[in-house]
Amino acid sequence: MTRLRFALLNAAHDGGNTRRNFRRELDADLAEFDASDGHLPEHADFDGVVVTGSRSSVYWDEAWIPPLVDYVADAADAGVPILGVCYGHQVLAEALGGRVAGMDSFEIGYNAIRRRDDDELFADVSEEFTAFTTHGDAVVDLPPNATLLAENEHGVHAFRDGHCWGVQFHPEYDVETAREVTGGKRERIGDARVDAVLDEITPEAHAETCEVKAVFDNFVEYARRLKAERDAAAPADD
Repeated sequence: MTRLRFALLNAAHDGGNTRRNFRRELDADLAEFDASDGHLPEHADFDGVVVTGSRSSVYWDEAWIPPLVDYVADAADAGVPILGVCYGHQVLAEALGGRVAGMDSFEIGYNAIRRRDDDELFADVSEEFTAFTTHGDAVVDLPPNATLLAENEHGVHAFRDGHCWGVQFHPEYDVETAREVTGGKRERIGDARVDAVLDEITPEAHAETCEVKAVFDNFVEYARRLKAERDAAAPADD
């Protein structure tokens, strides 16, 4: 079976963990672009697009952000399946006409999230699941045509709009990434809270989050099925 080809738009400023995690979870050939350095594809001729997390906010005045939002909007208009994770979820919301804003609090650690719709992205995921979260921004207005898929007391955690999905949580994180990201938040949330979250990051706690990794397989399967449908409908060459 021919492998799918995805564009991985890496918005992490130090992208090593991000690259490792998405390469492990996505069963596709990845064309990687360092989005936070302004590197984006020149076309949308991919079987899917994945936008990663970032320490930036989508509303910051940084030169690389508007072109990323515009590229995602154009890829969505072209019918390319898109998966946005954390910051990528927020980029996707903005690209499709939603709105992102800063939160009064900061959500971090292993947190419970509840599904609000039986969407195929969450096939084989429990109605209430645990995932690692780390964010101080949230989607406060969904895109006009979007469906809310999951949320908790901190706000929207997943939505769908056509061939596009955004998830606020981090299904790709391993223990190493969770600990490194948490340790980098001392200035933002204080030593006591960071230490409390670090104490909770164990292999056993991580294992409880692994069911939500199914979103990656489900996204790949959707992209594969959509490609097959489009290939079958395409006119044959003379």
